[in-house]
Parts: sequence; C-alpha cells; structure tokens
Amino acid sequence: MSAAHGVRRVAVVGTGVIGASWTAYFLAQGLDVNATDPSPGAEERLRQAVAQHWPTLERFGLAAGASVDRLRFHDSLEDAVSVADFVQENGPERMDFKIELFRRMDAAAPPDAILASSSSGLAISGVQSGCAHPDRVVLGHPFNPPHLIPLVEVIGGELTSADAIERTMAFYAAIGKRPIHVKREVKGHIANRLQAALWREAFHLVEQGVASVADIDTAIAHGPGLRWAVMGPFMNLHLSGGAGGIAHVLAHLGGPIEDWWRDLGAPSMTPALKAQVSEGVAQELGARRTAELEAARDTLLLNLIRAKAGTGTLD
Repeated sequence: MSAAHGVRRVAVVGTGVIGASWTAYFLAQGLDVNATDPSPGAEERLRQAVAQHWPTLERFGLAAGASVDRLRFHDSLEDAVSVADFVQENGPERMDFKIELFRRMDAAAPPDAILASSSSGLAISGVQSGCAHPDRVVLGHPFNPPHLIPLVEVIGGELTSADAIERTMAFYAAIGKRPIHVKREVKGHIANRLQAALWREAFHLVEQGVASVADIDTAIAHGPGLRWAVMGPFMNLHLSGGAGGIAHVLAHLGGPIEDWWRDLGAPSMTPALKAQVSEGVAQELGARRTAELEAARDTLLLNLIRAKAGTGTLD
C-alpha cells in the first residue's frame, strides 16, 4: 500500500493456512510483515509456506520492494502488533478466544491501527466486545487462498466506525484486492452463504441418488461454474435475456425458478451421507494427489484472473 494510505507494516496474527497465504501476499505487495503464532514450529512452517507461494506471486508480478526478507516472526503477540499499521488476525473460530485475543491486540497496537479478523463466520460485534477501542475492529474475510483470490468481505460491528470501514476498504483495494462492504452482519457473510446454498443441493442430490459426486462436480466445473468464474449470478442472468436482459428472464422464468426453489432439498449431515460423499470424492480423485490438483488449480486461477483484468470490461 502506498504511504498515502498509511500502511507500511502489517501484523499477521495466526499463521496457519490462511495466515500464511495472507503473509505471502502482503510481502508480495512490498509491505513489511510481523507474524506471530504460538504453535510449536510455526515460524518454520510459515517460511516454508511463503517460499511455496512465492513463485506464483512472482508470476502475478511483485510490487516494488517486495521481498521475503521483510518478514519478521515474533514469539510475542504484543511485540508483533506494537508497531503495525494494520493487523490481519487468523486465529481459531471460537468467540471466547477471539474476544480475549482482540482485547490484547487492542491494548498493544498503535491507536491508529486497524484490527481486522479473517473469521469466516463469527459476528464482529462479539469479537470487538472486549476492546477499549472497538471502533477500529472490523472483519476482513478473505476467500481461500488469499494470495490468489481477490475477494475480501469487509464488515463492521455495532461499534465499528465508518472511518475504519473506509480505511479498510481503501487498504485492501490499494493492494489489489476486491473488497465488498457487507452492510449487515449475517452468519457466513455473503460468499460462504452462496457456497452453502450450492453445497446444500449438491449433498441432497447425492443423498437422493440423483447423481454421483463426480457427475455433480462435472456439472458445475464444466457448466455454470465456467460462467460464474467470469461474472456473478445476476449479470449471468442478465446476459441470458438477450436484448431484454434480466427483466425479460424474470418475466419468463421467474415462475419456474421459484418452483425449483420450492423443490430444493434440506439434507442433514448424517454419518451415512458424510461417508457417501467422502467415498465419492476418493473415487473421483483416483490416483491424483491433492498437491497436484492444488498446483493445477492455482495456475488456472492465475491465468483467469489475468485474463479478466485484461479485458477492461469484466468486473
């Protein structure tokens, strides 16, 4: 981020999968990073993860001054956040843990620093409840993996200031993210709720014997998923309507869509269904390794993100 936005050093608190991905991304943007995690061996795992992500980030294009040498690991949480301009927290998804963690960060961080949580489901109003300065506490929820996927959901709690929201949005945008402001706290925020709606029906179709796990994955990956990777659901509907746009689609298909909604399933995560889906994934995976799939996915994501940016038309 440019000095005009006031962020030169980011503290990353919690360096698991999400925290390590954030760390690599911040470093690639030319920022200094103070990282901390109390888990044994955390520093070694973090540096390995950053090294693993770095070639992909180099292909994206590094910002001026970007270097893995700008990473500092701290055993002390207070030391890590004490000189940070922005804090990105990635700790366990437990409200009691988050409240205490943010209380400590709030007490140690500079008064102008934003404290952001990567929480995927917790309400930021609860997280900020133990802080002396809750106005600077926000949710900055990335989409995995953060070093590749641009989306960040920004949400304020009951006591978050409008200034903190504005500064957070500006920071993420300045480092190449696509932040959206979620205007009201809801479970799972936006993207995870949309995913959950699809997962719900996917699990239902497996449970009902409509299709195999592999065929459901094929239906999305080689069907609507290709369009969704280019544009969102409303813009795709708009283009489906030709010259009449989305108004034409809703006039002619609004009724059938509503009828489909009423027929969607509501499965329960029973042991039998979990086993059925796990077995289906294993069969679909075959001899391929997870690391192999991740590498192929990341390459395609990189190419897609570049291609979208190059059109000058697609958001």
